[in-house]
Amino acid sequence: MEKHQKFSVWYVLLGIWFVLILQNVLSGAFAVKVIPYSQFLNLLKEGRIVEVAITADKIQGKMKETGVPDGTVIPFRTVRVDPEISTLLDQYNITFKGEVESTLLPTLLSWIVPTALFFGVWFFFMKRMMGQQQGFMTLGKNKAKIYMESDLNVTFEDVAGVDEAKQELVEVVEFLRHPGKYSELGGKLPKGVLLVGPPGTGKTLLAKAVAGESGVPFFSMSGSEFVEMFVGLGAARVRDLFVQAKQKAPCIIFIDELDALGKARGFGMVGGHDEREQTLNQLLVEMDGFDPKAGVILMAATNRPEILDPALLRPGRFDRQVLVDRPDKQGREAILKVHLKNIKTASNLDVVKLAAMTSGMVGADLANLVNEAALLAVRKNKKEVEMADFEEAVERVVAGLEKKNRLINPREREVVAYHEMGHAIVAFSLPGTDPVQKISIIPRGIAALGYTLQLPTEDRYLMKKTELLNRIASLLGGRAAEALVFGDISTGAHNDLSRATDIARSMIKEYGMSEKLGQVYFAREKRSPFLNLMPEGPEAYSESTAELIDAEIKGIIDGQYEKAMEILKAKRGILNKGAGLLLEKEKIEAEEIRALMELSE
Repeated sequence: MEKHQKFSVWYVLLGIWFVLILQNVLSGAFAVKVIPYSQFLNLLKEGRIVEVAITADKIQGKMKETGVPDGTVIPFRTVRVDPEISTLLDQYNITFKGEVESTLLPTLLSWIVPTALFFGVWFFFMKRMMGQQQGFMTLGKNKAKIYMESDLNVTFEDVAGVDEAKQELVEVVEFLRHPGKYSELGGKLPKGVLLVGPPGTGKTLLAKAVAGESGVPFFSMSGSEFVEMFVGLGAARVRDLFVQAKQKAPCIIFIDELDALGKARGFGMVGGHDEREQTLNQLLVEMDGFDPKAGVILMAATNRPEILDPALLRPGRFDRQVLVDRPDKQGREAILKVHLKNIKTASNLDVVKLAAMTSGMVGADLANLVNEAALLAVRKNKKEVEMADFEEAVERVVAGLEKKNRLINPREREVVAYHEMGHAIVAFSLPGTDPVQKISIIPRGIAALGYTLQLPTEDRYLMKKTELLNRIASLLGGRAAEALVFGDISTGAHNDLSRATDIARSMIKEYGMSEKLGQVYFAREKRSPFLNLMPEGPEAYSESTAELIDAEIKGIIDGQYEKAMEILKAKRGILNKGAGLLLEKEKIEAEEIRALMELSE
């Protein structure tokens, strides 16, 4: 990479120090002896004054010094006291002359030095403030970071959990290593490879791994860095980027967050000279113009492929789309092993169990989980990270930070204890629900006064109707326990009601699980397959259908609430014992919950 010299204040200090030393040396070599006026008169009487030059307020000249060889004179200077000094000099036959003292140099120095000092300080601080900002003459230059082979230490071994995506990219690596093998058969590698998937799944890491495996330069740039407030700069940067890439071919151009640049044209445009649209047009032209045999591969990443311009996705441009999806259980296990290489772990660590506890997490989540576990172990002054630290880290990521200092009055603690035990008892009593790992009445996160931790043991891709109904019943178990024990309900079931209603609504509108409405899909498609963005616009069904949907959702909620109430009435003794144990210990593990449930069998 190109090296840039940086300005340092130490250079200025070193220069000042050097000038001061030089001044002392020179002043010693050409020293002028300063004598009092009385001594000057004595030297004049003794005949040791050779010549003088007189100004308005001082006398300078040369005199003979004692103890030195004959003919050696030294300069001297004294303050003029006698205004009639010329008479005295004539008396002793001394050559003298008058001089008009020049004030030009001191005057200039008195203006130049402060001005130069001011501009020097101003220039120094402006350089510090501007940092790495582009100058006017480099506005059209691209801002891509260029990683050479020695700068990239990422290979496919550092990327885990996305085996299918890696297999798709092996061809790109093989082409960059052995381009002749493909050209012999007339095959052409895709010009562009688009990596799509949810945030945090490792799209950027995969692109760097491709460059690291192939050993070619890697141009990395974000889509937002092309678009500026000045019209035409984005297009100029695209042109400059491809010119540099062709000079360093074979290489890889990687554009992260392509949706910031490649959004579909024609939406929300006031005029025809939009900067982003011009930049996108230039990118399309460059992708059509460069020869794939040159060895320049264009890769990009996005988590919103649905908003990209169709012209970007046609064959000949980004004609290969590689899905980088959420990892499954085996993928999470492989990702955890990669991140655990730099962590000192105890022998009791069960990576398989940990992978099962982290269903739905992506690579970034798992990296954060491992780091949180290490921080927890350091906080407890441990020498190794144990399984308990990882379990606590999972709780922290899922439920939030514990707030042990939050004071809750005894009545509310009792309500929370019965509420959480209601969740656990219903979940244990019904099939198809996620196993209960822990119950706690210690506040966590923003508003949770307690929580029941349920973690799946395997990845599920299909859910039966009965399993969904049982999940709704377990969510409503907390509200049912409050009503059963206290004869009143609280606001603590807010999140439970929201999740239960969402499941019931999805059953009716998306999964066709209503006998009255039949196998009809009523929901609108989400705006993004990878981001949980709610759709916009009016519903595509009538008012009468909307009333029927609402009635079906309410029927599901009411039915599962009654089921939860029946279970808790039948196991009232376990509910009371479990709540008492919670109030005493604040936390109950899975083994203790299982032992309580076995008492009723």
